[in-house]
Amino acid sequence: MTSQPLVWLNGALVPIDTARIAPGDRGFTLGDGLFETLAIRDTVPERWQAHLTRLSTGAAILGLPLPPLDLLALTAALTAANGLRDGVLRLTVTRGEGPRGVLPPATPNPTVLATLAPRAAPLPPARLCLAQVTRRNEHSPLARIKSLNYLDNILARQEAQRRDCDDALLLNTQGRIAESTIANLFAVRDGALFTPPVSEGALPGVMRAELLARGARETPLGVEDIAQADELLLTSSLGIRSVASCEGRSYASFAMAERLRAELA
Repeated sequence: MTSQPLVWLNGALVPIDTARIAPGDRGFTLGDGLFETLAIRDTVPERWQAHLTRLSTGAAILGLPLPPLDLLALTAALTAANGLRDGVLRLTVTRGEGPRGVLPPATPNPTVLATLAPRAAPLPPARLCLAQVTRRNEHSPLARIKSLNYLDNILARQEAQRRDCDDALLLNTQGRIAESTIANLFAVRDGALFTPPVSEGALPGVMRAELLARGARETPLGVEDIAQADELLLTSSLGIRSVASCEGRSYASFAMAERLRAELA
């Protein structure tokens, strides 16, 4: 990468040290916006159509008018400018600047920011716990979108850190599993893959959809299902991570995760 990384801000490449968001931007003041995280391979964003579809769905739920987005051109410009062919692109769209108060402006001018970072090395199998500090509200439409408001996830992740874990699983209001703070959860039983439905509070993840298309099934998962599973794995747009343990239960098998990583490489 260059010594001075460039970001994409409202249609222009800008040095990261000089990129500025307005103090009254609702994404900053109220978390009024959306984001997507995309894996970039050889300058092309993986599963970019699915990411744009999810972004559009979230914008419709929020009533946020999306500006035209040429994601391929944006990514090509960012990768070329930063000399990085593989990496992670974070796309953030806010409602833009607005007056004080909760009600959005009648004619918003959205802010679009895209940043590019190197891809991190693969992570070791995760140690999980069940979050006690908060729960996922499966009844809220916000459970189905990539909102900028991640405070519940942050609280749960801080709890995981205090408990010497890598991540926490969020329970919904019924006490069933929704997802982790940053990933969807899959359980393996007798060679079959299961994941909580969106109606349970699970985010409709892009990699999750890939596994469902490959035969995984949706079903509510209770704490007892996690304890009795043969294997657990976490999925996000950046890949698939095995699970080493959860609440004292260790998982010796990583076979399904390893097979899926090989197939999706």
